[in-house]
Amino acid sequence: MEQVLLFPLQHRNVLRIGIAFKYNDALKSYLKELPQVKWTKTHSCFYVEFTQENKEKIYEHLQKFECSLDYSSLQSYRIDPRVEASLKEFNSYLQGKRYSKSTIATYCTFILKLLKFQKKPISAYQHRDLELFIEKEIAKPGYAISTHRQCISALKHFEKLHKLEALNVDAIDRPHKSKYLPVVLSKEEVIDIFRATRNLKHRALLILIYSSGLRIGEALSLRLQDIDVDRRQIYIRNAKGRKDRHVVMAESFVPILYNYLTTYRPKKLFIEGQGGMEYSPSSVRMVLKNSCRRSKIKKHVTPHTLRHSYATHMLENGIDLRHIQALLGHSRPETTMIYTHVSQHDLLKIKSPLDVVLKQLKDSDKNPENLRLSRNIFD
Repeated sequence: MEQVLLFPLQHRNVLRIGIAFKYNDALKSYLKELPQVKWTKTHSCFYVEFTQENKEKIYEHLQKFECSLDYSSLQSYRIDPRVEASLKEFNSYLQGKRYSKSTIATYCTFILKLLKFQKKPISAYQHRDLELFIEKEIAKPGYAISTHRQCISALKHFEKLHKLEALNVDAIDRPHKSKYLPVVLSKEEVIDIFRATRNLKHRALLILIYSSGLRIGEALSLRLQDIDVDRRQIYIRNAKGRKDRHVVMAESFVPILYNYLTTYRPKKLFIEGQGGMEYSPSSVRMVLKNSCRRSKIKKHVTPHTLRHSYATHMLENGIDLRHIQALLGHSRPETTMIYTHVSQHDLLKIKSPLDVVLKQLKDSDKNPENLRLSRNIFD
């Protein structure tokens, strides 16, 4: 009988319930039927958020499978009922605001850290308590600027929920957003990645992401009924910012699409995991990483890099920035403008002063020795 160990797991500074067992394909598939279950490559195990509700769900789910369950190490861990109740209230508040699951999960992570950091009741919170939390738990550990900014956004919603006069999140300085240029692949590198992706299903997904400029979440939630081959369009539903849009389907993608659909026969989603469930983003990242390794590409490449590359290559091909903004689903033109900084369209026309001066010397001097940039000083 397979033995399953449930244990407390600290992952990304948040307490989780780790789930460990020797590799068993049937148990793995059964476990993944629970949408709460995730995989961590760092700890090489499955996990769920550490809540009483999740504990009960895992117990109940695994008891129906023929396995031996060891949860002795969990019994000494108790979640403060006040913390769990406050977190549920905050979660419900954000759901009422109709935020995405991803945003709710991120904001709740910050508030859970706050509730654990400040042991006193929320009604006794002072403004300095929030400042100390940010200083000790966000800034000091060296979290990214984007994480710091997200934390302040979460605190703003926390303040609105509890309406405490002592709190004033607006008075907390939000660090300026980092202006990093996105990593962009050359057109040759993109083709190399596709050729190095051996599995047809994976290759079709990566080509779709690049050729239509999709976010990974948009690609993984894409339904077959939203692919219009006749019009060469793809309908993206409820994307970031709860916006729908149409994107262009590449002509060259159609033969690969038909080949993939004939081979795998998905039922509802364009890409389906086990049991018709939505495919895992972490699996896509691993596939892309392996393809880059086989292509000998040293850049840090993620699925979003394909989207960045799509936008940059469109700009270099002379497509108007307003059209690119619409295809990407950006709310503000300023977001799309970043691709003007990485586009080679105009930069390729600029010549280095070194090339200019050498050309001038070549045109004016008949002695080619004068044009050499290196020479043997011992001659």
